[in-house]
Amino acid sequence: MSHILIIDDDPDLLSVCRVRLEALGHEIHTAETGNEGLSEAAIRPPDVIVLDLGLPDLDGLEVCRRIRTWSHVPIIVLSADSSEDRKVDALDEVADDYMTKPFGMRELNARIKVALRHRPADDNDHLTELVVGPLHLDLVHHEATLDGHSLDLSLKEFEFLAYLAHDVGKVCTRRMILENVWGPGYEKELHYLKVYAYRIRRKLNDEKGQLLQSDPSVGYRLVPPGE
Repeated sequence: MSHILIIDDDPDLLSVCRVRLEALGHEIHTAETGNEGLSEAAIRPPDVIVLDLGLPDLDGLEVCRRIRTWSHVPIIVLSADSSEDRKVDALDEVADDYMTKPFGMRELNARIKVALRHRPADDNDHLTELVVGPLHLDLVHHEATLDGHSLDLSLKEFEFLAYLAHDVGKVCTRRMILENVWGPGYEKELHYLKVYAYRIRRKLNDEKGQLLQSDPSVGYRLVPPGE
């Protein structure tokens, strides 16, 4: 039985989806806000996520981006916006499929089946947190602490650190960081990295670059103290 998480702020839609999809053999869990959906996805990792873009607390694309920092679960986006730009933004950035409201339950079920077939085989490495020495990163809530003290990081600062923390000790090239943190089209914006590395080091009390190390002309890496 496949586990499907539906994140949508319309309780009537959630109720209909639960009844119809459970009758088709799926196990359904629901959430009405982005933050509730993030917590649900972390506690009970689903096989597929069906996500509305118009949530009351977070933009649906932001929910997608946060999930993508710790999971490759297939995401089917729902939206009342049928514009090509919105669809392209969703598919280019983080989503695997896009459906426009209103939709038929048979079509949704068919798309869920396709997503299940294309689900990455290695998605069992479901990480919700990363730890590098005294640095702790909560990937679900985008919160960071250093020696137990909260860090005031911007979203991009957090994502920069999280990307490096996934391959702790290894050098990530500047191009890799720019493409994965800022997105396609930013490969030449090398000055971004210098500015953000400087800001992050100040917040980590790491002005000498012992935790966040730079490799001249190559990139950056996170190294636990003493290594």
